[in-house]
Amino acid sequence: MSYRVIAWGPGDVGVHAVRAIVEHPDLELVGLIVHSENKVGIDAATLCGLEQPTGVLGTRDIEATLTIDADAVCYTAVADRRTPEAVRDLTQCLQAGKNVVSSSVLSLSFPESADPAVVRTLSAACAESGTSLFTSGIDPGFANDVLPLVVAGFSRRVDSIRCSEIFNYASYPHPTVLFDFFGFGKPMDHTPPMTRPRVTERAWGGVVHQLAAGLGIELEEIREIHTSAPAHETFSIGSTLIEEGSRAAHRFELVGIVGGRPVLVVEHVTRMHDDVAPDWPQPSGPGGYRVVIEGSPSYTVDLQVHEKGDPMEGGILGAAMRIVNAIPAVCAAPPGLLSALDLPPEFCRRGLVSG
Repeated sequence: MSYRVIAWGPGDVGVHAVRAIVEHPDLELVGLIVHSENKVGIDAATLCGLEQPTGVLGTRDIEATLTIDADAVCYTAVADRRTPEAVRDLTQCLQAGKNVVSSSVLSLSFPESADPAVVRTLSAACAESGTSLFTSGIDPGFANDVLPLVVAGFSRRVDSIRCSEIFNYASYPHPTVLFDFFGFGKPMDHTPPMTRPRVTERAWGGVVHQLAAGLGIELEEIREIHTSAPAHETFSIGSTLIEEGSRAAHRFELVGIVGGRPVLVVEHVTRMHDDVAPDWPQPSGPGGYRVVIEGSPSYTVDLQVHEKGDPMEGGILGAAMRIVNAIPAVCAAPPGLLSALDLPPEFCRRGLVSG
């Protein structure tokens, strides 16, 4: 069966999603909504690096595009500083009778712990039109929900789970996130937005709740721990100077407490230079994800991701593929807001060479 898909937002994640939709044997790209005026009228193939034109051109006419006969919308527009607008967009897609897969508003990756007002709005749109919404990526996403739960399925007993992202973010393509949200390059006594109470939990707390739900345990609370480290020497990230002594690394932990002890931990170790905070956890390669399960037996899984040697690009591509490959399952699911716990495993059946 072929599924007709509208792509919305061919940015960093979206260009990978568009290309994957075009190349997927069970998907057909039928519409492309863009934000930038300079992408209007440009063929999807040009935007995502394909040679063969698709005949699908970028447009800013949202209402007209959503009238196209389509099964799903792949929504990858950036939502970091425009969450209300992104929720409005998602609602509009659902009300138009389109199932949605999205890498935006990642707090919705586990709807049961997301903003109740947002959940009510989107759930009502799903119920009204008989559609479904699935939000995911790589982190929050498969690196710290599906992967640890699958590995936990090979245990006799699970005592604790720690899911870590350990990356050098120097090549991350969103400077506002790096220098405003994380506060890199700012004095060590500066308080960046991500360290304010509940900010980190709103973004990643759903992962902890989803792990608890998957394991059938009740959380008592989630604790936040933030630590920063300074640069030992001055260096540049693009045109931005990171002065010696300014913030150059940040580590946070969201700790799920059960029975008075830490049981589920989601951790990020984010550096702007490989030499900063050498005593913090280190990646097993150029950067990636780690799942440590203490139990019987215990497991340590290191996940290295890269695209042509670039771990940052590989992570972005992996986030896109998580939602694109889920489109058939989301279209087949009952109406409502979905999490990874509601969907079957997905398998890639493309690119393998048979004998």
